[in-house]
Formats: sequence, C-alpha cells, structure tokens
Amino acid sequence: MSHGEPQTITGSTAVNPPVASTPLPENLRRLDRLANLGLVSASVAHEIKNGLVAISTFVELLAAKGEDKEMADVVSRELVRINSLVTQMLRYSAPQPRAFATVRAHELLDHSLRLLEHQMDGRLIALQRDYRAVSDAVHGDESQLQQAFMNLFLNAVEAVGSNGAVTVTTETVGAHLKISVRDSGPGIAQENLARLFEPFFTTKKNGTGLGLAICRRVVEEHRGTIEIHSEPGNGSVFIISLPRE
Repeated sequence: MSHGEPQTITGSTAVNPPVASTPLPENLRRLDRLANLGLVSASVAHEIKNGLVAISTFVELLAAKGEDKEMADVVSRELVRINSLVTQMLRYSAPQPRAFATVRAHELLDHSLRLLEHQMDGRLIALQRDYRAVSDAVHGDESQLQQAFMNLFLNAVEAVGSNGAVTVTTETVGAHLKISVRDSGPGIAQENLARLFEPFFTTKKNGTGLGLAICRRVVEEHRGTIEIHSEPGNGSVFIISLPRE
C-alpha cells in the first residue's frame, strides 16, 4: 500500500425512496422480467462455477488418496450449497426468505479458504491468517456470506497469479466486524476502480464481471459496506464491514 491517501469505493446501505412511475405495457414488463431473470441466472452460473472448481479439486484428491471422511464431508457441504443456489434460480418468481442466523465468521472464512488451499499451493501463494477480532459472530445467511468470501478469495488468487501472498485479517471496530483480504498482486488501475463493482464489468480475459458485484450485493443485504484500497504496483485490499451480533 502507498503512504498516500488511497482511493476507496464504499458500498452504501442507504435505501432510496420509491419513485412513482407510469405502468409499463405488458410486453415491456415481460422484457424487463426476462432481463432480471438473465442477471440472476448469470449470477447463479458464476457461483456454480466457483463451487465446481473446489469440488473437482477434492474429488481428484479423494481419488488419489482413497477414502477420506473429512474431505468427503467438505464435498458434500459444497454440493448442498450449489443445489441451494440452483433452487433459488428455479424459484425466482417466488423467492424464499433468507436463512439468517448466528454465523461464526472465522469458521466460515477457514472453510472457504480450505477450498482454495490446493489451488494456492499449486501457485506457490503464501496464505496468512491474522484473526484479531475478539468476537466474530454476525447475524446473516451463511451460504450468501460464503459466496462473498469465496469471490474475494478467488479474486485475490487470480490477482496474485503465483509466488505471491494473500492475507486475511479480522478485527472488531466498535459494533462492526471488519474483514480484510489483501493480495500482493499488481494492483488496479485508477480508471477501473470506480466501475469495479458494476455487474459484467471485468478486465479479465475470461471473467464474467459478476464476482465483485455479487460481493457488494451480499454485503449490503447484510447491512454492511465493502471498500477497496489499491494502487498499481502495490497490490489491493478489500475490506468488508459487517454489524456484529
């Protein structure tokens, strides 16, 4: 990080008041619904892709090492999560309420990081955990929070490439839990920072432009904020702030 003042992008929790509008003709209403369905489908497909990377890795390890109950349990848990995401897409017209409960952030972070350990080892990426938060309990949907964490971790791994480092830090600041994901990658060009959380905006050759957009949506739905500090040549750090339970 530079000693200068970093540029930040902060998610907002403000809710805009409803604006009166003229009812759309039925054909325009249908097109609008299809557009929204397309966005949801793309988001779900992105998450399925993330989950399948982890499952594929562990299936290969299970095949190579023989039966391993702990790894089998991890694979089973990921399959349940993917099934839940697909179910949400199919029930788009009648979405189910989110399953908010007490979530232990450190446990969820460790689980998410474990899914990427093999990938990090293969790229010689050093993973550092610095859990300073005295209390890591937040009120939220575990599956959705894992979506956000996985997307940030995958983003960090892709930014580093190889022979770098990813550091995950937690701390309590007043009534909030702050989670920082720092990478030693090349940083982000200033002209791209303002658009980083826009759906479908990406600078990656094979990127979907949905990972960070999903992160921001999930964080804001949990009454939190997300921001980024980055300068070219100095890596990046994403900071999520969530209300503590």
